[in-house]
Amino acid sequence: MTILAPIESPPGATDAGTDATARSSRRSGPAGVPAAIGLVPFALYLALFLALPTIFAVGSGFASDDGFTLDNVLALGDPVIVSTFANSIGLSALTAVIGAILGALACYAMLGLGEGSRSRGLVEAASGVLAQFGGVMLAFAFIATIGLQGLVTLWLRDTFGIDIFADGAWIYGLPGLVLPYIYFQVPLMIITFLPAMSALKPQWAEANLSLGGTRAGFWLHIGMPVLAPSFLASLLLLFANAFSSYATAAALASQGSQIVPLQIRTALTSETMLGRENLAGALALGMVVVMAITMGLYALVERRAARWRR
Repeated sequence: MTILAPIESPPGATDAGTDATARSSRRSGPAGVPAAIGLVPFALYLALFLALPTIFAVGSGFASDDGFTLDNVLALGDPVIVSTFANSIGLSALTAVIGAILGALACYAMLGLGEGSRSRGLVEAASGVLAQFGGVMLAFAFIATIGLQGLVTLWLRDTFGIDIFADGAWIYGLPGLVLPYIYFQVPLMIITFLPAMSALKPQWAEANLSLGGTRAGFWLHIGMPVLAPSFLASLLLLFANAFSSYATAAALASQGSQIVPLQIRTALTSETMLGRENLAGALALGMVVVMAITMGLYALVERRAARWRR
């Protein structure tokens, strides 16, 4: 009588199966609960404070006292509103480019500091704070410093006879928003771009030197091409940050509606626009479109930049 020998499992098969089962159980959580349940609080947060307000704001642009209308959306073609969007895009692009360049230079200077040095930690901590320093506080700081009666303004006028407001009170208009925006754009650039700059491997520079390359050649042929996606992603993030800023502009440029957020405020509060409050919803729709395009480009560029940070 032939006795069939038991079939032996290949070496490691049992361990592999046990590991797979363990990973599966960890993914499903205790008692088979899906790990996605942990995302429910975050999903509720997004729905209540982002999705629903956006839907209501944009939806109001298609509403009137008589029901559905396209008049508010068609008003986006008005020359005044087109000019307002152009001002917002121009201001955001200008401050994003300046902030990105200055921030990138600061990141380059910080490469000489040790990874865990106290000086580098201080700069990173300060950048994290200053990137969030905006609104009324920032506007007051600039008014007290370079306002019409600011400390620096009076010092320049009394000491050197220089009147920075000889051509008008530009600080309370659109040009006056450039400096405050750059003030929080540079720290934000440092926060977002420094990890990419730090990810440059020293071995690449050593290989470049061993092959007869120069430092300028390293940055031209290796450093800059590698950092370009990360730089562009940070630039887009700075543009989105400036385009959506409201509090600083509302506190500093209190008169007029030179940018879209201030135009939305005017549509909601101005007595000269009674009955046209829903125009604010159409303006919000325009902002959502610009932001969606910007963040879509950011996601594409960031996906490419992430390859070099692995």
